[in-house]
Amino acid sequence: MSSSFPSAPVDALPVVVIAGRPNVGKSTIFNRLVGRRQALVADTPGVTRDRKEGQAVVRGRAIRIIDTAGLEEAAPDTLYGRMRASSESAVADADLVLFCIDARSGLTPADEHFANWLRRQGRPVLLVANKAEGRQGAAAAMEAFSLGLGAPLAISAEHGEGVADLMSEIADRLPPTDLPPVHKATRRTRREQAEGEEEEDIRPPGPLRLAIVGRPNAGKSTLLNRLLGEERMITGPEPGLTRDSIAVMLHDDQGPIQLVDTAGLRRKARIDETLEKMSVSASIEALKMAEVVILVLDATLGVHEQDLQIARLIEREGRCCVLALNKWDAVEDRAATRQAIKDRIETSLAQMRGIPVVAFSAMTGAGINKLLPTVRRAYDVWNRRVATGALNRWFEMMVERHPPPLVDGRRLKLRYITQAKARPPTFIVFGTRTDQLPEDYQRYLVNGLRETFDLPGTPIRLLLRASSNPYARS
Repeated sequence: MSSSFPSAPVDALPVVVIAGRPNVGKSTIFNRLVGRRQALVADTPGVTRDRKEGQAVVRGRAIRIIDTAGLEEAAPDTLYGRMRASSESAVADADLVLFCIDARSGLTPADEHFANWLRRQGRPVLLVANKAEGRQGAAAAMEAFSLGLGAPLAISAEHGEGVADLMSEIADRLPPTDLPPVHKATRRTRREQAEGEEEEDIRPPGPLRLAIVGRPNAGKSTLLNRLLGEERMITGPEPGLTRDSIAVMLHDDQGPIQLVDTAGLRRKARIDETLEKMSVSASIEALKMAEVVILVLDATLGVHEQDLQIARLIEREGRCCVLALNKWDAVEDRAATRQAIKDRIETSLAQMRGIPVVAFSAMTGAGINKLLPTVRRAYDVWNRRVATGALNRWFEMMVERHPPPLVDGRRLKLRYITQAKARPPTFIVFGTRTDQLPEDYQRYLVNGLRETFDLPGTPIRLLLRASSNPYARS
């Protein structure tokens, strides 16, 4: 079952923030509340670094859930200091804070320190004793009374124990609302699901889904912060700071955008740790769910082979792409650098010929104003449909100019073409023995489609269908 959320802006929903020291199960609680494994979970302290947002429904009411990094004492200029500052910022905007402790290990001085800190923030707090499996765990949770935050609610997010009570408590403690109640969506039948897949390029109006991908330390999180105008993501000189895919909402002059920052993608041979494999999987999943993908390159390093591999993945998934050249302010010979990158892209990514390129500095903001308009134009190309009449007049001209080759002494006959769908533009060519049409002739048609109907940079799908033979034996 999936939930349908009200049409009210996300910003109007009440905010529930999950806070606590590292490794008490905050991300597991987050996943339970949103109803899916949206946040990375591993038996390692400090997995969550950036705030992760999701939506849930409690007693018919939609709410925003924010998972935060573990609260730790650290100097402001350190990674853990920046993580704590991000968590404190989330708490400051909360309508309700779920302060989580580990009932299995008992109270720690850090729990007591941050409980005192929370009381000074003036936000409503619900004390949650996680990992309280069975009677022994519930008894251990009672120790948390000493924190002075009220009665602790004993749960086991990993096993699902007490989660229903937690959602009920959240509903009781939220401020009143005028928004209409949310109803559960009914499960679609297999036939409806199949029809939905056939109409893949038609979906209800909603935010443009935009993912930011690239190698580690290319400046993806700095870019997201610059677009938002706030320090939403943790950044720094350390490579690989972002571990999970973090979605945020952004608005430009054409409407809402769901913007997803992802962990850096490295070559498989260099990925050893289980946690990094999970991060890479989350990045690839975010890419697949996106409509437009911004591929961020470090302009001072040029185009790396891994950048090309990511671009090829974007093309295989049928997503439109914008190439973002970050750190442009540090490039000395800009004309030569731009030409070298263009030549490399044209040579190595012929299937994405004409891909839009934007050069900027995420650190200073120079040139950043060109990025979202370029994303919107790429999105329009990705959605483009060509009139059937114009398409077949072009097709006849192309076949007449360059007839299909002979195969086994017989010429292939291509009869007509039609556009099956957009997102990405997909065309079907009908004819006889089309399965034998050489790849170079298919590229000839794809390049012609791209140039004639102004489809730069977007993936183009060309499908071949053989006309039925009425004399063939059944």
